[in-house]
Amino acid sequence: MSTRIFIIAHAPLAHALRECALHVFPDCAASVLVLDVQPQAAPEDTLAQARNQLAAQGEAPTLVLTDVFGATPCNVAQRLVEGRQARLVTGVNLPMLLRTVCYRAEPLDALVQRAVVGGTQGVMQVAVTAPQNQTTRTHDQDQHDHQQ
Repeated sequence: MSTRIFIIAHAPLAHALRECALHVFPDCAASVLVLDVQPQAAPEDTLAQARNQLAAQGEAPTLVLTDVFGATPCNVAQRLVEGRQARLVTGVNLPMLLRTVCYRAEPLDALVQRAVVGGTQGVMQVAVTAPQNQTTRTHDQDQHDHQQ
């Protein structure tokens, strides 16, 4: 059974992340649920929306991803996962989401580890002077010749 992924984030981040995931993995649409938390929404209303979304999808292991620890989406998610076969990871970014989509068939606890590793490995400083792990060419380059 595949683990579903539920992104709860400040609007419009949850939907934007889902669209990015679908761009790379179009087959993941049924596995990635989203809830954009609106600025004026009461936490109780947001929690009710989240519970309704999960109930409509049936029982399944769920990894909930939120954007900022301590903010409303995370606080709502903490209450949402109580008593469920669900885990919560905060600090969602696109590398984290893509990693979880790739490995969503793994058990929930393993997927949590994949999410954390994917999110942290996706954050790095990029060298400005030369592309990482590539040497610069010494011969003349056409100005329109781009290294990738």
